[in-house]
Amino acid sequence: MSVYTVVDRAELELFLAHYSHSELIGFQGISAGIENTNYFVTTEKGEYVLTLFEQLGAAELGYFLELMAFLAEHGVPSAHPVADNQGRYLRSLKGKPAALVQRLPGRSIEQPTEAHCHILGTALGKIHRVGQAFPLRRANSRGPAWWLRTAKKLQPLLAAGDRQLLESELAFQSNEHFEALPRGVIHADLFRDNALFVGGRLSGIIDFYYACDGLLLYDLAITVNDWCISGSGLFDEKRLRALLRGYRQQRPFQSCEADAWPVILRAAALRFWLSRLNDLHFPREGEITHSKDPDVFRKILVAHINNQQTLCQGEISGG
Repeated sequence: MSVYTVVDRAELELFLAHYSHSELIGFQGISAGIENTNYFVTTEKGEYVLTLFEQLGAAELGYFLELMAFLAEHGVPSAHPVADNQGRYLRSLKGKPAALVQRLPGRSIEQPTEAHCHILGTALGKIHRVGQAFPLRRANSRGPAWWLRTAKKLQPLLAAGDRQLLESELAFQSNEHFEALPRGVIHADLFRDNALFVGGRLSGIIDFYYACDGLLLYDLAITVNDWCISGSGLFDEKRLRALLRGYRQQRPFQSCEADAWPVILRAAALRFWLSRLNDLHFPREGEITHSKDPDVFRKILVAHINNQQTLCQGEISGG
């Protein structure tokens, strides 16, 4: 979440006139995240998040908004989009597709405990379980084809060691195929800043704008690579096992997933190393923007490569 498109009060009031939200009290740009323009909006009737979509077109956005509504209506703690007076979730503001969603209480957790990880794992497992009934489909826009395009663009800008690591990992991943693994709706970006807690309760999962159809195990790998990693890039085994136990309560693992787990962990680290390198070397202009340190995921990728034989496969197989 960032601010690339500036909205003034008069423009926002005209936008809100299409909703049953009464008088605007205040609004503020949000600096967290990197993809879209976001504002906190307070009216006499409540608090909301306004998102202006900077990359995605209106034709693509129905998937995300319908998914958010579906998950909220099926007991997943998440923000329900708000319909306008014509029953539509999507409108336009400043020439950009825009949507208003409920603002959930709580805050993200910088230093998650085992208890937080267990709760989060349970919620992710529920997304994967109930998501099997979601009828819409969307391909992963940040899958292997994107990896290759982005790597080609970045390679001239990287130091020799990074270039060698990137080429080696892309070659390794190109030889791995997991057609038999379970698939379904995945969040694809469930980092700590996309989950809100009130005390020890998960109040909501947010930012579904990378969601797509994909490998359920890949979504789990993305999540543990953020929630369960120590400063060295190695797993905190207690947090990892707590998250996997919570997940398994909602979706038991299939036997084929254990063998794939070390490779999928590397794929998830590679994807976010690439995206952070891309944001660093090709920043977008905006009023409030920031990029995240790519070396975090380089360190995680290297740790997974060096420890591939000991990456907790027993927990994935149900051990």
